[in-house]
Parts: sequence; structure tokens; C-alpha cells
Amino acid sequence: MRIAVPDLISNSYFPAVAAVELGFFEAEGLEMSLETAFPIPRAMASLREGEFDFVAGPAHATLSAFPDWQGAKLLAALAQHTFWVLVMRTDLGIERGDVAAVTGRRIGAAPGPEAAFRRLLVDAGIEPDRDRVEIGPVPGADGPGVSFGLHAAQALESGAVDGFWANSMGAEVALRSGAGTMILDVRRGDGPPAAKHYTFPALVSTEGLVRRTPEVAAAAVRAIVKAQRALRSDPTLATKAAGRIFPAEETAMIAELIARDAPYYDAAISEETVAGMNRFARDTGVLSGDVAYDQVVATQFAGLWSTSAA
Repeated sequence: MRIAVPDLISNSYFPAVAAVELGFFEAEGLEMSLETAFPIPRAMASLREGEFDFVAGPAHATLSAFPDWQGAKLLAALAQHTFWVLVMRTDLGIERGDVAAVTGRRIGAAPGPEAAFRRLLVDAGIEPDRDRVEIGPVPGADGPGVSFGLHAAQALESGAVDGFWANSMGAEVALRSGAGTMILDVRRGDGPPAAKHYTFPALVSTEGLVRRTPEVAAAAVRAIVKAQRALRSDPTLATKAAGRIFPAEETAMIAELIARDAPYYDAAISEETVAGMNRFARDTGVLSGDVAYDQVVATQFAGLWSTSAA
């Protein structure tokens, strides 16, 4: 079986990476290969076409390939809340939380996360066109095997962009180099309150897989929950999980990032979470109307979301 992540060298979807690399899928009887599919819409389209069995990605992005949630299901949360952060060049002297400082600046954001950043600005009272906020891909970030966050950190240091909206791995590289300053981490309360609920990292599959092989979907959920529990208990396991696939510098820092993220490692998907995500999807024009919770979420696996059940 195959699981895709849109950015491999990242903390964003790491419970899925750990479930493969630490043997949790194997222990559940699933032979799972881990692959990269970038950008996020391509990963979801490949899921729809049957190229992958699962995607570990932003929950709302499922709609890019499955209009109005037809044909896809969220099986479990990999973590809670919107997980991208805004980093700006240190030499700009911007203080944390100052969203308005993006006015007239160039911000790198990958397809998918870009929509969340644009909505964040609108919710903060900033109109990108009116306020001359240039938002778009970082040149060269779409090359094979490129990690957007790491590439964005390099672009920030070179001055190719004034800031970027990406994962915390890329942010950490920029912060440690001194090139970047953390401006917004909406998961931890920065920015407009609604931004926290735009999306969350999720394990996604198709309705077809869930219907035909519910035992496979259940096994995948159990593997994710056990990986989350292991990482919460011992974040240093992240170093082992990353060792085969991350570069040395990023392998050295992943345990620290996972320790920070561990409080958010909860597989539950609440009705409130889905309502907030779907509100964002409607506001950005990718969802046509109200959709029932159980059309979005494979609720038959809710009993597996707690570590005691898994």
C-alpha cells in the first residue's frame, strides 16, 4: 500500500512518517510505502485516481480533488489545528503578531497553504490586492524531491522573498540561521482567532477503500494513533523515524519540533473542528454549501481515536 505526504522533510505530517518508519503500519499488518506528492492538490488528485491508498495532508485540501467531500473520508487527525506559520526577514524588524507588516511584501506560500494565508489576511482586515501583498510559490520549489519549507527558508536568507508561510521545519531553519523571525503561529494563538480552525493535518482516504476494506482503514487509524502515543511519550523517537529520509541537519532538529507539537497529537476529529474547516472552505469558494459531519468523517472509526482503544 502507498501513503503520500506533500512535504516529506517536515514536522507537519510526521505521525504518518513515524507510523511507517517505526513499524506501526507493519505491526497492524499493512505493508506501507511512504512517498512524496507535491503540491498538495496533486497528492489529493493522485488519491482520487488510485495512485495512493492514503494521503497525510491538510484536511481541507481534500476538496481540491473531491468536490463537496464526495468520494473521500477523513479517517483521523494527525494533529490538531492549522499548522503553518509565518516567518519574515529579521532585518525588517517586525514584531510577533503584526499581521499588517505584510503590506507591500513578497510572501512565499505553496499551492494549498496559500489559500489559508490569503483568508487569514482577509480575516485580519487586509486585502492582498489592495494592500500590495504578493503571495505565490517560491521559485524552484516545485522541483522533484524539494521540501517547500526548507526551500522557502533558503529563499528568505537570499532575499528572494520577504517572508514565507510554511511548516515549522522550514521556520526553524530560518530562525536558527538568524535570517527569519516568527511572526504568526496560529495554532498557538497568533493572528485572527478563526485561522486556528481553517484546517488540520489528517489521514485521508477514499470512500471506496473504506467501503471495500474497512479493516484496512481501521488498521491505518490504529497505526497513526499508536505513532502519536509513542511520539508524545518519547519525542526522541522522531530522530530514529527521520534518520533514513531526512538530511542530517533536519534529523538533528526534528525531535525538538515533535516535542513542541506533541500536545496536539490527538487523532479525534470533532464536529466543531469540521464546522470551522468547512466554514473556511465555503469562504474560499471550494465548498458549495453545508455538509454533514458524517459525510466528511469516517465516524465508524471514532472509537479508535483514543490511545486506550487503539
